[in-house]
Amino acid sequence: MSVDSKDIEAVRLVVAISSRALFDLSESHRVFETQGVDAYREYQVAHESDILSPGVAFPLVKKLMSLNATLEQRGRVEVILLSRNSSDTGLRVLTSAHHHGLDITRAAFTGGASPYRYVSAFGAHLFLSADPLDVRLALDAGCAAATVLPASAPSAEAHEGQVRIAFDGDAVLFSDEAERLFRREGLDVFNASEFASAHEPLASGPFKGFLFAVHRLQALFPQDASPLRTALVTSRGAPSHERVIRTLRDWGIRIDEALFLGGMRKADFLRAFDADIFFDDQETHCEAASLHVATGHVPHGVANG
Repeated sequence: MSVDSKDIEAVRLVVAISSRALFDLSESHRVFETQGVDAYREYQVAHESDILSPGVAFPLVKKLMSLNATLEQRGRVEVILLSRNSSDTGLRVLTSAHHHGLDITRAAFTGGASPYRYVSAFGAHLFLSADPLDVRLALDAGCAAATVLPASAPSAEAHEGQVRIAFDGDAVLFSDEAERLFRREGLDVFNASEFASAHEPLASGPFKGFLFAVHRLQALFPQDASPLRTALVTSRGAPSHERVIRTLRDWGIRIDEALFLGGMRKADFLRAFDADIFFDDQETHCEAASLHVATGHVPHGVANG
């Protein structure tokens, strides 16, 4: 898909992120959990000059924001901080962001309340958080959201190059309708149904809008020289692959790589793809993937109750 010149100015990618997904706040979070909110506030104020270390999603954010320099246009990719901190305790977070060279200008500090309601108000295409409740609330409100799993974050300096984003299919990019059939009737019935419905596009999942926004940003670059690369990494295999391919074609969305694994482990392929982040609805896949790449669990669909 190419972007018409009159629409180019409208092409933006907005990502909302929580402070604990962006930075390593494990020490101060322990203070909060063991000593309460007052002790937490005192701790953060006392340490507000101490720069926070990068968290799991920091490399992804750093690389996404670097696209503005590539495009020579500030704000084409925007990252917004959404935090349960108060403005007092959040000062350390913004100070750390600016110290690390993140051009974050918009933030919401909600003083303990869930910030999910501001995801759509800011026009964000994606919300990343370390709080599963906030993620579920955002998904229920129709926003693409994922819980960032704990993992050691690689240094931003050693993690350069293309932004590489990988997605599961069912219950992430697509609805969970096919997954429900698989769980209810088994693989043979699932394959037969998907083969028979090959020309019928799958319904949208919670991450279709985010993928579409990424795709529009990709269209600003030559296809063979894009700093953004996407991959579909799915347990589906033949013959259920055809419906997926035709669905993406119907949506007008290009996926750079499509891996139909037929039930094989995803983690090794995600490591080979060198994903900056992977989104999946099943916790077992997420836990395995998080040993190799940053991973976001999408608590949506039949696999999540």
